[in-house]
Amino acid sequence: MDHLRDWIGRSESAEDVASPVALTGLAATLDHDNPPWPAGEVPPLGHWLYFLPKALQRDIAEDGHPHKGGFLPPVELPRRMWAGDTLTFHRPIRSGEAISRRSTIEEVTPKEGRSGRMVFVKVRHEISTAAGVAITEFHDIVYREAAKPGDAPVPGERPTGEAVWQRRIQPDPVLLFRYSALTFNGHRIHYDRDYCRDVEGYPGLVFHGPLSATMLMDLFLRENPGARVTGFRFRAKRPLFDIHPLTLCGVPTDTGATLWVTDHEGFVAMSAELEAERS
Repeated sequence: MDHLRDWIGRSESAEDVASPVALTGLAATLDHDNPPWPAGEVPPLGHWLYFLPKALQRDIAEDGHPHKGGFLPPVELPRRMWAGDTLTFHRPIRSGEAISRRSTIEEVTPKEGRSGRMVFVKVRHEISTAAGVAITEFHDIVYREAAKPGDAPVPGERPTGEAVWQRRIQPDPVLLFRYSALTFNGHRIHYDRDYCRDVEGYPGLVFHGPLSATMLMDLFLRENPGARVTGFRFRAKRPLFDIHPLTLCGVPTDTGATLWVTDHEGFVAMSAELEAERS
């Protein structure tokens, strides 16, 4: 897979407007009458509602993603997942502002793991307004081999501490559909149960990684309304499915919070660290 490294350094740019309509949809999906983020601002991680994919219908692959190639390297491994992110929030984005994004491929790293071949791709995004760079984001994508009969489940990891904040969520297809609609995400693992089971080998619809991260951010903001988030990093550890409940957990720290999601077995599905300035 050495040829995939030829994609390192490739860049693309996109323009958008921070539409308030998308933010209204996000607040509804997160079940808010009055969202806990500042009025008139895009909440942290809300920028994922913009710069949406615009592939033509004829360019969509079987899995619901655009065909491989173009900006991202044409990795032949069939399963693609959001592995994690590191974000720095430099300044707020106002609702209705014009925004731009410059994306650059920083790393392409083939690896061999317990589940077979993998390729990790790191993309740097800079989201800007007229005032300058508002968000710097390093987005980690992992490509994996197809599931095989008898594959062992992902090893479980228990939380290292007790949660101070907790919120239990029972996922359902409507929640996943609404978030897919907000982000114009056609990936079939989030809505096509037959495809999940028969092609990718999952037991249920897959809970979006960025939705898990957004809900962890939302947990913090519910407990700390008015706080100004300055940094956030998360790592996906174990898949979540719509057939089981999940629990959002958090502990305040001197600089922000330690956050995690546990699955129905009590294993950590996502871990995160957040930095914030409290008002």
